[in-house]
Amino acid sequence: MNNTISIRVADFLKRFPPFNAISKSDLETLASKVSIVYRDKDSPIFQTDEMPHECFYVVHKGAVILKNKEKDSLLDMCDEGDIFGLRPLIANENYKMDAFAFEESILYAIPLASFRPFSQNYEDVSNFLLESFASNTRNPYSIKQKGQLVSEREAVNNDSSGNVMFDLQQVTYSKKLISCSKSTTIKTIAERMTKKRVGAMLVLENKLPVGIITDKDIRNKVATGLLPITAKASAIMSSPVITYPDTMTVSQAQMAMMKSDISHLCLTEDGTTNTAAVGILSKHDLMLTLGNNPAVLMKAIKRASRVKKIKLIRKSIMNLLQGYLDQNIPMTLTSRIISELNDACVKQVIKLSLKEMSAPPPVKFSWLSMGSQGRSEQLLHTDQDNALIFEDVPDSEIAETSKYFLRLAQMITKGLMKIGYEYCPAEMMGSNPKWCLSLSQWKASVSHWIAYPGPEEVLLSSIFFDYTLVYGEKELADKLTEHIFKETSTYPVFFRHLASGALQNPSPSGFFRSFLVEDDGAHKDFFDLKRRALMPLVDAARVLILSHQIKSINNTAERFERLAELEPNSQELFLACSYATKALLKFRTKQGLLHNDSGRFIALDTLSKEEKIKLKRTFKTIKELQELIKVRYMVANLLG
Repeated sequence: MNNTISIRVADFLKRFPPFNAISKSDLETLASKVSIVYRDKDSPIFQTDEMPHECFYVVHKGAVILKNKEKDSLLDMCDEGDIFGLRPLIANENYKMDAFAFEESILYAIPLASFRPFSQNYEDVSNFLLESFASNTRNPYSIKQKGQLVSEREAVNNDSSGNVMFDLQQVTYSKKLISCSKSTTIKTIAERMTKKRVGAMLVLENKLPVGIITDKDIRNKVATGLLPITAKASAIMSSPVITYPDTMTVSQAQMAMMKSDISHLCLTEDGTTNTAAVGILSKHDLMLTLGNNPAVLMKAIKRASRVKKIKLIRKSIMNLLQGYLDQNIPMTLTSRIISELNDACVKQVIKLSLKEMSAPPPVKFSWLSMGSQGRSEQLLHTDQDNALIFEDVPDSEIAETSKYFLRLAQMITKGLMKIGYEYCPAEMMGSNPKWCLSLSQWKASVSHWIAYPGPEEVLLSSIFFDYTLVYGEKELADKLTEHIFKETSTYPVFFRHLASGALQNPSPSGFFRSFLVEDDGAHKDFFDLKRRALMPLVDAARVLILSHQIKSINNTAERFERLAELEPNSQELFLACSYATKALLKFRTKQGLLHNDSGRFIALDTLSKEEKIKLKRTFKTIKELQELIKVRYMVANLLG
């Protein structure tokens, strides 16, 4: 191998563990020993009981699947940068699995004899290999590994009401330390605290906390005349300092303040006075953190007397969402809590709008949230999709009744816009006369969509059929739901058209499973996470669950979990779809919070290697799901 190729191999390997722990010179030496292996699609790399090779492998391009021969089950899919075939390095025995090229692939074969010294000399390398070998599989589609996609943890403490316990929520504290020495005068300390607008000052000696002075100390000991303002810090400070680690939770902070009857905690690197202080936590900081308690936020929403107050609360909801993501709270729980809070905001906007109307509603009505909010998947500030159903009235009263509810819907959608939900560009909102109808009118519209399913009708039904009742009369929504299922039973061909619509979204990946990005427009070269990855899952779940006549399950992940129960033969695929949905939703939410947008369009060059791999691992699930839809509903030539 010439030097140019060797350098390219080293440059590739250093991007991935455990090679990133090896020094540059050592890695270049190792790279000079590496062989390049090419495999056609479905060709074997090694098989069960085969004698061990003198190398292990790293995927450079393509993908490799690892299978259990006896159970004919998928153990793992190895992507770019993944290592496999470690058994001969760790255990002197034959292979225990089959390895095949999932597609045309290029591998780096790393000689065991050349690599062993590095696994012995680098502790990080040794640990990584042992963990990889011991775990045996990182397969995100395996039932045994469910919930692990994008670090999805299923175990979490929650109370009986479903709210996250505050043992899970880390405190937010001030990192701007204001400090003095033991010899600093009280007058100087008071002036500095006033200027910096802080309620406490640390006393440091050799950069370590030896005391703390609070505004309460100054009031009780100086303002009362016990000490002059010329006295030193050492005369007024509380010592020794009560310290805690910066990882303490809200519950721990509450208990610490109550136990010691103090208003400020000093946080240090290891929680003791033997390491440097990193911040101060005040009772005020704690109260702000407590403001992110979902129960507290829910009460605040219900007490809000103006739309402007709800807008402020929505910011706290976003902070709560960020905290849940940072703490890796499972997406199922996160979605449920945030969706309930968002629904409460919508409900309060409706209540405030009703108060502004000149008269009460002439008949009963229902306000429906549709699309992603109807599926409890709208975690970020995106546009609104909603509709209004009102009770049937005589023909002579329909015009006046419609006028009232249109006026109400306009006030509601305006209020929703003020709290962060942009108007729907396609005007699929209750303020549009086409989306503010009586129950009979809605039934007629739905019947038309189902009986004459053209492209526009399929699009409208795909948005509308994910509705959920947010406010008003449940009976109206239930009657419309019953009508939808009755009509789909009468016109089963509708499912074929709905399936066709579910297959219209473009593939997320191309050759060598590279990301397919937008060719032109404002988002040229960006990856459309919504259209290429999330929507194929959402649309497929909808048509499958509707064809089973299952009511009241709108959330995509929950739909797939129900489908796994209904169809045991496809259980693993549907569970994989559920986990992929949660993983993609979590990823989009993180990206949206990071870039302060909807998280839909992703600049691939901003993603880490790990993020790209985790995304691409969902693509196989999407492809398998679309193949199932294509065959089941006899939709031909749509995957391209």
